[in-house]
Amino acid sequence: MSAAALSFAHDALLLDLDGTVWEGGRAILGAVEAIVGSGVAALYVTNNASRAPGVVAEMLRGIGLGADSRDVITSAEAAVELVASRIPAGSRVLVLGSDSFKDIARSAGFDVVDSADAEPAAVLHGHNPATGWAELSEAALAIRAGAVYVASNVDSTLPMERGLMVGNGSMVAAVTHATGVVPDSAGKPAAAMFHSAVRRVGASAPLAVGDRLDTDIAGAVAAGIPSLHVLTGVSGFYDLCAASAEQRPVYVGADMSALGCSAGVLSVGRQGGFSAAVVAQDAPGHRVVELSFDADAAGVWAASVPEAQVGSAVNVSPQLCALRTVLAVLWESSAAATNVEVRPADDASARALEAWW
Repeated sequence: MSAAALSFAHDALLLDLDGTVWEGGRAILGAVEAIVGSGVAALYVTNNASRAPGVVAEMLRGIGLGADSRDVITSAEAAVELVASRIPAGSRVLVLGSDSFKDIARSAGFDVVDSADAEPAAVLHGHNPATGWAELSEAALAIRAGAVYVASNVDSTLPMERGLMVGNGSMVAAVTHATGVVPDSAGKPAAAMFHSAVRRVGASAPLAVGDRLDTDIAGAVAAGIPSLHVLTGVSGFYDLCAASAEQRPVYVGADMSALGCSAGVLSVGRQGGFSAAVVAQDAPGHRVVELSFDADAAGVWAASVPEAQVGSAVNVSPQLCALRTVLAVLWESSAAATNVEVRPADDASARALEAWW
């Protein structure tokens, strides 16, 4: 990997898992090679609370990544730490989640119960595909009786091999709708997991990488850590266009191969022969952007970027160059453009936009 690569400027990678490194445990194409090739220490910071750190580490080893339980930070751990600051040690807690989540709570000294009749002091809510009406109802009863409500994360969806499945946040929404109580969330976008990861590895220049703007990137921004957004999971091209200042990454790449590209290539700005301008703002939050392409300018730009800075060609594809060009215009304002329309001014721009989602 070239010394110009983005990863060379950092001493730790704080990596999301679902939608970034894998989908349902199956490695995303090129992710393992990019992480190993970076030569940088990797910590896996995941909102998925359904597996214990040791189990996650074993799965990572299974796809070719060297990892042990200390390299994995889950939102279940963060949730238990958060609730420990809210209720007395040794209190009863009702845990909606996997057995590993319950084990973490027990290891922290809590008495884990499964019924609201036990008068738990807190409800801990994490992802578990087996959670159903009965468990959600026990949680609702406990919360209505005064239990503190803490969620491991509020991700509405979970990227899996077949697509976006129902995430923990959607299950939390059912309990909130029934009780009127919004839980405190321990996972991303809260900054705590990122701070914990930095302390654990002793990093001074970490880089966060994720696929979801409202959790991975927002959490990195909250923690003051530069971030790389990859387009392999939840948040796509138009989501980036509409991102608020609190959800804007420093770098944008196609996938984990972006670790081998230079910071200049991955930063938002005019590139690849494209130019953009806001041509209409006819309603609050609505922006119409015109995208244009100039072949001569594309040649000049390509000549100015040494091959060693490009890494994988997918990160300098027309659609990615067009995206970074458009983002540079939209992100001049700190106010989010909640409704964005990008109009091509020529055939080359139209072809670039066809790949957006």
